[in-house]
Amino acid sequence: MFRSVTGSVLRRRIPRVLTAVALVATTATGIDVAVRTPASAQPTMAAALPAGYTTVINKGSGKCVDARSAASADGTAVQQYSCNGSNAQNWQLVATSGGYYRVNSALDSSKAWDVTDVSTADSAAVQLWSYSSGANQQWLPVAEADGSYHFVNRNSGKCLDVPGASTADSVQLAQYTCNGTAAQSFTLGGGATNPPGTPDFGPNVTVFDPSMSASSIQSKLNSVFAQQETNQFGAARQALLFKPGTYSADANVGFYTQVAGLGLSPDDVTVNGSVHAEADWFQGNATQNFWRSAENLSVNPTGGTDRWAVSQAAPYRRMHVRGNLALDDGGWSSGGFISDSKIDGQIRSGSQQQFLTRNSQMGSWSGSNWNMVFVGDQGAPAQSFPTYTTVASTPTIREKPFLYVDGAGAYKVFVPALRTNATGTTWSGKTPAGTSLPLDQFFIVKPGATAADMNAALAAGKNLLVTPGVYHLDQTLNITRPDTVVLGMGLATLVPDGGITAISTADVDGVQLAGLLIDAGTTSSQTLVRIGPNGASGNHAADPIQLSDFFVRVGGATVGKATNSLVVNSANTIIDHTWIWRADHGNGGTVGWTTNTADTGLVVNGADVTAYGLFVEHFQKTQVLWNGNGGRTYFFQNEMPYDPPNQAAWMNGSGKGYPAYKVADSVTSHEAWGLGSYCYFSTNSSVVADRAFEVPNTSGVRFHDMVTVSLGGTGTISHVINNTGGPSNATSNVAYLTTYP
Repeated sequence: MFRSVTGSVLRRRIPRVLTAVALVATTATGIDVAVRTPASAQPTMAAALPAGYTTVINKGSGKCVDARSAASADGTAVQQYSCNGSNAQNWQLVATSGGYYRVNSALDSSKAWDVTDVSTADSAAVQLWSYSSGANQQWLPVAEADGSYHFVNRNSGKCLDVPGASTADSVQLAQYTCNGTAAQSFTLGGGATNPPGTPDFGPNVTVFDPSMSASSIQSKLNSVFAQQETNQFGAARQALLFKPGTYSADANVGFYTQVAGLGLSPDDVTVNGSVHAEADWFQGNATQNFWRSAENLSVNPTGGTDRWAVSQAAPYRRMHVRGNLALDDGGWSSGGFISDSKIDGQIRSGSQQQFLTRNSQMGSWSGSNWNMVFVGDQGAPAQSFPTYTTVASTPTIREKPFLYVDGAGAYKVFVPALRTNATGTTWSGKTPAGTSLPLDQFFIVKPGATAADMNAALAAGKNLLVTPGVYHLDQTLNITRPDTVVLGMGLATLVPDGGITAISTADVDGVQLAGLLIDAGTTSSQTLVRIGPNGASGNHAADPIQLSDFFVRVGGATVGKATNSLVVNSANTIIDHTWIWRADHGNGGTVGWTTNTADTGLVVNGADVTAYGLFVEHFQKTQVLWNGNGGRTYFFQNEMPYDPPNQAAWMNGSGKGYPAYKVADSVTSHEAWGLGSYCYFSTNSSVVADRAFEVPNTSGVRFHDMVTVSLGGTGTISHVINNTGGPSNATSNVAYLTTYP
């Protein structure tokens, strides 16, 4: 049973018959409801209202209507708070019928202003609640002479009100008999204003222009970071984009925030200051600095060194640092991924346990722990395992698509060309090779868009540009056209409801999925994402399907469940940085051995699939199951599940536990470089995994540079690969193995 912020039980909404004088209106769902028409609403109807998201400011207090703590869960208090430019204070008025509107939150457009308990009483609190066409969720904006509005609830006929005409922060709004006071009068602001010519990217994208004042830019950066610094499992998503030019700014990047330049080259945007990730919120411990990105700009760092102290799902792409880059904040860290970047000075890995740097250029590298991997880099350390795995070139790769503004001011998406045997960046000292797609070839997905909207656009031949938000899907997104691009911004999140698959692709060339987080729904899905149908047999070597910065989560935000997270059936698919994660922590009640259940993170059935930056953690059976021939992995990071209650609960037939990475017995060719698997059986430290890697004993299957670790000596991995190497346990935490066989 849920409770509101005031402690009253939230009852199921039951249609009621009003005995007062009423009219009958038909809602958008076709349900007839009785509706009061208050006298205060009759003299005038609302004037033109903002079409997009807007602030709503109380005339008496000067404070903004706000979702408490930037939350969007059912029962979140709708309050007043000092205006701060955050999305907790952005609202969208969407017409229902008869002049009434639902008022959606920019944090989650499925949540609307709602009078608690369907009350008609004075002082009944207003909250956010999933919109269900209830009359208590609909408001009549009545224009006043000075351009302000009062909002009349359809169910009660009472006005939105600041209790006691308070001017204090954090006062929850309520309904009250309409009285014409300033406590019931609100102005509608325009929200954040993007430069002229900016496409409508919805409420969660901010575009900066060099003509803007440094103070206004910094204010927005600060307000977003204040909202997102600790918002690990919240619903807010943000993209902060810099048009070509030079800026003085300090961009501290929090959860679910993308900071990116809009040039064709990173050097088209210069930030004098910093674009950085810190772990101050966690006392310097960066092991939970997830889900953020810095992309496509250059930095002249204050003091000569910038910082990117992160762990998983925090890409640093197409960046140019004219100085040094530190990858930790003094405490633990567990990253990470850099690609297509140039660091003029030194990269200092500090406490990082593992890291992948791909196709980048660096002055030098300092530091090592368990598993540092370099593929196609210039200036990387020489091969020296333990700790340094250095591969001279990247066999086949295309960089992630990105949004940019061309010389004429037009917004486009650049799709980098496929490279083979690649070293260094795509842009430093050269013109990037690739294709520019005009924005009119994209359906811009904004909060409020449905799966049906997205599928209709895909069927019409459109690509998708998914702006920041959390999108619940009631049907699978079906991608059937070759070379379709689905590009997410600001960690755009797709939640498959009802046990469906979120994304399914046909066995066609060139599909690109990038910058997305797939978050499992509360009804278990057999498969969250399927690349190619079962039995796919096409050859896509000349134009491979690619997943870039593509993340999957089971649990943490909600009680997610899935049998398989990502299944790759199409041959030649490239996976370029993924974190597939069964949550080991999260919001209360979302994590547990029988709660967020999930068998396997990645299943590869297609031939000649290549993975760079494969992070897969905590699944309850085999983490990665590779059935296709010709597979290649460059960098693998894994933690086994923390929470097997006992050995009997975690048995693979007669074997103890499951391998982190299994190559099927039928496979005759497979190769992998730089692999780490760790255990931390915190629920029961007596639990044992027989091995981290399980492969067929054949000359075509080769593994290079492996490490297993018992974190804190909590649990045992008996062998590194098959029955070779190890153990990692309380006595000997770390075990290395250079080659197998």
